[in-house]
Amino acid sequence: MATINPNYDKLAAGYLFPEVARRVGVFAEKHPGAKILRLGIGDTTEPLTPAVVAGLHAGVDRLASRESYTGYGDYEGDPPMREALARIYAQRGVELGLDEIFVSDGAKPDSGNIQSIFAADNVVAVQDPAYPVYVDTNVIAGRAGRFDPVTQQYDRIVYMPCTAQNGFFPELPTQHVDIVYLCSPNNPTGAVATKEQLSGFVRYAREHRAVVIFDAAYSAFIRDDALPRSIYEVEGAKQCAIEINSFSKIAGFTGVRLGWAVVPQALEIEDGGAGKLNQLWRRRQSTFFNGASNVVQAGGMAALSEQGLAECQGLIDYYMRNAAIIRTALEELGLDVYGGDNAPYVWMKAPNGMKSWDFFDKLLTEAHVVGTPGAGFGPSGEGYFRLSSFGHRESIEQAVVSIRENLRL
Repeated sequence: MATINPNYDKLAAGYLFPEVARRVGVFAEKHPGAKILRLGIGDTTEPLTPAVVAGLHAGVDRLASRESYTGYGDYEGDPPMREALARIYAQRGVELGLDEIFVSDGAKPDSGNIQSIFAADNVVAVQDPAYPVYVDTNVIAGRAGRFDPVTQQYDRIVYMPCTAQNGFFPELPTQHVDIVYLCSPNNPTGAVATKEQLSGFVRYAREHRAVVIFDAAYSAFIRDDALPRSIYEVEGAKQCAIEINSFSKIAGFTGVRLGWAVVPQALEIEDGGAGKLNQLWRRRQSTFFNGASNVVQAGGMAALSEQGLAECQGLIDYYMRNAAIIRTALEELGLDVYGGDNAPYVWMKAPNGMKSWDFFDKLLTEAHVVGTPGAGFGPSGEGYFRLSSFGHRESIEQAVVSIRENLRL
C-alpha cells in the first residue's frame, strides 16, 4: 500500500504566512468594518513598468504567428536571457559562462529544489532567523531530526543566531557543516553582509569542502556600493557557492514568476570535482522542469534592458521610500528598529519584552496593521517583528498614522 513521506509530519507547524492569513481572517470576521492595513507578506503592489509590459506583449505576439512561434525552450533558459544576466554580473566585476546560469520560475522554488542534489546525510546550517523555506525543505528531505518545542529547533540542523549583538549576521559555525544557507540582504532582518563577512564564510566553506547557498533575491535594494550584491564579488566564492536570485522584487514579478540560479563550473565538493554540481543541477532541471515561460522570459529581458533597468530602479526607490517612512515612524515612537536602509524590510524589537505573536495580535487589534512575527522565521526571531515596505504609499502612510495614534506602548 502507499505510505506518506513521514518527514512532512516533522514540520513544526503550519507555514508562517498561511497562519498570518488565518489570524487576519478571524479578526476581519469579528470586525467587519475595520480597515486592515497590510505590511506583512513581501508581495509587490505597484504595476509592472511600461518596458516590462511591452516585453510581455511582444512575447505573446511572437506566439501568435507560425513564423515566430516557439514551444519548449532550453531547460537552462533562453540564451539571450542568460546573456543579459551575465552582463549584469559583469558590471559588478563577475564573469560567468552561460552554462553556469539557470533561469527558473523563481528564487523560492530554487531555494527548495537545490538541496535535492546533495546527499540526505549532509549537515545543514541556516541563519537564524531565516526565510522558512530553507529549513522546511530540508526537513522534508530528511536532513532534520526531532523538533524540540522548547528550543524551537530541529536537532540535526545547525542554527547560526543573528542578533542585535552581532549586527544580525552570524558567526562562523564552530563545528563541521556541509551546506550553509545565507541571505543578503537578509529576509527578515534587513541586514546586509559586508565583503569581509562573506569572505569568512567562503574561507570556511573551502576549508570544509562545504557549499554556501547564497540567496541574493533582494540585492537590487542595496544602496551602499561598498556592500556586495553577489557572493561572487568575494575571491574564491566560485569554488564553494551557489547563488539564487529573482525578478520578483526587483521587477515586480511576484505573480509573474521568474528567477535564476548560478552554479559555477569551478564549484567542487567532497565526492565531486569541478563541474559535478553544475551537471547535477542541469540534470535535475531537465528532469523536473521544462524551462521558464517563454513569455515571462521576454518580460525579464525587457526588465534587463537599459530602459527596463531604469524603470525598475524607480520601483525599488518607491519601496525604499516606503521603508524609510516606516522606519522613521517607529524610531520616533522610541522603538528599536533595524533594516530598511539597504533592504525593503524593517525589523523591530517588540516593545516591553513581548513575544512576537503577542505583538502581532496587539498591532492588529489596536492599529489594524498586519506585520510578520519574527518567531515565524526561527527561534532567534522571537521577540522581534518584520514590517514590509511592499505596499501602496497611501497604505503605508495610513498604517504609520494608525500605529502612531492607536498603538498603546
